[in-house]
Amino acid sequence: MPSAAGPGGRVWQGGGVPQPGARRRRAAGHPALLAVGRVLAVWAVATATLAVLAALLPDFRIEAPNGDSPTQIAVTAAIGAGAFGVLSALVWPLLVRALLLVPALVLGALVFFLNGSLLLVALRFTPDGRGEVTPATAVVIAAVMSAASSATSTALAVRDDAAYGRRLARLAGRRRRRAGDPPPPTTAGTVFLQLDGVGHDVLRSALAGRPPAMPTLARWLGDGTHRLVAWRTDWSSQTGASQLAILHGSNHDVPAFRWYEKETGHVVVCNRPSSAAELERRAVARTGCPGLLAGGGASRGNLFTGGADQSALVMSVAAQRGKFSRSRSGYFAYFSDPANAVRTAWSFVAEVGREIGQSTASRLRRDRPRIKRGGLYPVLRAFATVVERDVAVAAVVGDMLAGRSAVYADLVAYDEVAHHSGPHSGDAYQVLTRLDRSVRLIADAARYAPRPYRIVLLSDHGQSGGATFEDAYGSSLRALVREGCGLPPGGRERRRRTGAEARAAARSALRRPERGRRAAEEEACEGPASDPVVLASGNLGLVSFPGIEGRATLEEIRRRTPRLLPALSAHPGIGFVLVRSAERGPLVLGRDGGEHELSTGRVTAPDPLAPFGPGAAAAVLRTDGFPHTADLMVNSAVDPATGAVHAFEEQAGSHGGLGGPQSHPFLLAPAELPLPPAPLVGAEAIHAVFHTWLAPEPGMPPAAEDRRRPHLPSPRTPDATARS
Repeated sequence: MPSAAGPGGRVWQGGGVPQPGARRRRAAGHPALLAVGRVLAVWAVATATLAVLAALLPDFRIEAPNGDSPTQIAVTAAIGAGAFGVLSALVWPLLVRALLLVPALVLGALVFFLNGSLLLVALRFTPDGRGEVTPATAVVIAAVMSAASSATSTALAVRDDAAYGRRLARLAGRRRRRAGDPPPPTTAGTVFLQLDGVGHDVLRSALAGRPPAMPTLARWLGDGTHRLVAWRTDWSSQTGASQLAILHGSNHDVPAFRWYEKETGHVVVCNRPSSAAELERRAVARTGCPGLLAGGGASRGNLFTGGADQSALVMSVAAQRGKFSRSRSGYFAYFSDPANAVRTAWSFVAEVGREIGQSTASRLRRDRPRIKRGGLYPVLRAFATVVERDVAVAAVVGDMLAGRSAVYADLVAYDEVAHHSGPHSGDAYQVLTRLDRSVRLIADAARYAPRPYRIVLLSDHGQSGGATFEDAYGSSLRALVREGCGLPPGGRERRRRTGAEARAAARSALRRPERGRRAAEEEACEGPASDPVVLASGNLGLVSFPGIEGRATLEEIRRRTPRLLPALSAHPGIGFVLVRSAERGPLVLGRDGGEHELSTGRVTAPDPLAPFGPGAAAAVLRTDGFPHTADLMVNSAVDPATGAVHAFEEQAGSHGGLGGPQSHPFLLAPAELPLPPAPLVGAEAIHAVFHTWLAPEPGMPPAAEDRRRPHLPSPRTPDATARS
């Protein structure tokens, strides 16, 4: 991508909204002459690159068999470079459109071969057949020439604001406004950037370093243009629950990242396309409005659309055949420029090498906790931290240049790495530095948008570190439950594959069917109806009994499996167990006979919820009222000193339940945007705040205004949550 610093290396300090009278530099001279000069300069660099490669590569020549003079070689190189440039400009967009049915990531790989094919055609225009090259070498030459031309074009464009804006538009696959287009709105648009999994504690640590790991964000806080606050998630501290509520106003009946629904016998998983589509449908039906982004917004790289008119890389529409090309349009818009593919490919390869080196170093240091990071994980990490990031950033830049009213994008890089390396690891902090550069590029691009923009950063949850439950205690939750039920171990337990979030996104981009391979959660549903279904969402476990209709009660579970509840509640790695009593209502069980009656507030010491903070009881009580809450909800123990938890999955950093930093994400917003005086509790409260910031634009049709206005209560405060 072009330099994140923009023209002259300067970045807009306020993060996106240019102040009136801000001076923009203009290059001297007539615009047409400047454009011609840039074209000639790029042509000259491409010519020189082609000549140098002909001299270095044995399988490539641009001279006659008996040799040519330097002048003739230069002319041949100029003709070849010129023909390649013209073909790239004219033919390349047509090729991309013709390949709309090709999976997006396959297109990314085809870019190099198609680019090489264009070079082979271009060399046909050289005089007397002087241009000869093997197909494999043509791919390499075309990639180098595209990179050199792109770098030259960018270097020249940054000296001229208009040219730099056009460059950004090409990178993002969007055109600039032309004469005769409707005038751009004068109200400020809003860009929401979700830094997935970055907890409030991690962000403060990244900003406090010397130098800070995230210098752009540190500068925004230092000059007072932005302010940083923490907020508290619901019990289900994961992207599916948080983002559904933020974008659609409700996460009712989302008890975890994955759960079993008895009436259908299916497992719902938040990042499955079909599940995401159903969750979005349920949320829209409950709130009566399409979402936060309805009426001109854009959703990029998210699980849900938020009601946006423009969606790309969104999981909830990936399964819809009629909208499939639309859901992957971000990939095509990005890869339509060969230079983008070259830059991303180099970064992809570098990231794979970086992960292999970091995992090897972790093994040599004998780091703890440490999980397996082999197999396809290096490739999946590179996809999440490079491909998804680059495509999403380019899409956001394009949305700003198109003047969209609101944009919400999810950058998943940190969350993916922290799951495997730990939330406070050096590997994860390096990703934060690269994310800061992405934020800086977006902030700089806002200066060239047709309207001012406010940039809001937030996270959907944090992450809590700690050894996995199985590593700490030598047994999985599933094995513990089966033993408590008097059942045999059930054979060798299949470990859940690492990189689940990135894997789901990659499968969607490759157009792989979501049920192409049996998942671990589907295997958990197999067996006799008397066998429990045990699922994990980070450090939150869910136990369901398919043979018991409806929500199983405490009394029924004790009658059928008298050893199960004592085995779970007394385990040192389990913090508490939620179960519904027919006589006492929702009941939380803990070690040493501790009980907490949620409906009455009566506590039998020691209180199982005490280590999880003052808001734990309200969060657990709310989840107890969901129709699909599991028969038993098992939350791992938390170390009160370190905040460490024990994930029921193979994760060095986890989230999904209560305990430690995972429940405390951040919100970093421009200082002029209002915030309620009480602490923000629950993702629905974040939606309500964002809704107040997205006031309808003047002149917007009433129907669009109605779509923007969800019928939701005001933001929840701790007191209000407790009363509910």
